[in-house]
Amino acid sequence: MPLVYGDMASGNCYKIALLFSRLGIEHEWQGTLVVHGETRTEEFRALNPAGQIPVVVLEDGTVLTQSNAILYYFARNTDLVPADPLLMTRMLEWQFFEQYSHEPTIAVRRFIQKFLQMPADRRAEYAQLEEGGYRALGVLERCLAENDFLVGSAYSLADISLYAYTHVADEGGFDLSSFPAINGWLDRVQGEPGYIGMNSR
Repeated sequence: MPLVYGDMASGNCYKIALLFSRLGIEHEWQGTLVVHGETRTEEFRALNPAGQIPVVVLEDGTVLTQSNAILYYFARNTDLVPADPLLMTRMLEWQFFEQYSHEPTIAVRRFIQKFLQMPADRRAEYAQLEEGGYRALGVLERCLAENDFLVGSAYSLADISLYAYTHVADEGGFDLSSFPAINGWLDRVQGEPGYIGMNSR
């Protein structure tokens, strides 16, 4: 069965656990903490030279990295990946948005506040990321005001990718109370079959 190196407090790793629960994929989980330097060891860098989690090792030893790519590997040919080329492209657009505009603001602020406990040398960065984070949330809000899920009416990998850090955005100092469409979407994701919380492991 697949072996996952990850930390369930990490949104990028939580995506994998959420998908595996949805699809009923049995796996082993090797807790790997960035804050303890466990991604900087020679052994881990042999798996992923970038020193990032999650990493999935398949039964034949093949190594998969990058959370959204891992999601696609396991979800291909399921209803979580649209068969229509245009809708699949829309899904990918959201996943690229997540890694380029959403995660670098919302996840980084959460990391600084929750895990680093707001060190003095990161406070200016924390403040600078606020505008970009709210801008990313605004993009989500506009889409979800007109759609149940990010790719129309169907739950897809786009929702898993964006849900992971959005639902804990408050841990990075973001106030979601003025985003009703996002909050409705969070409830719908939590109602999907196989849903598990971030702290379930």
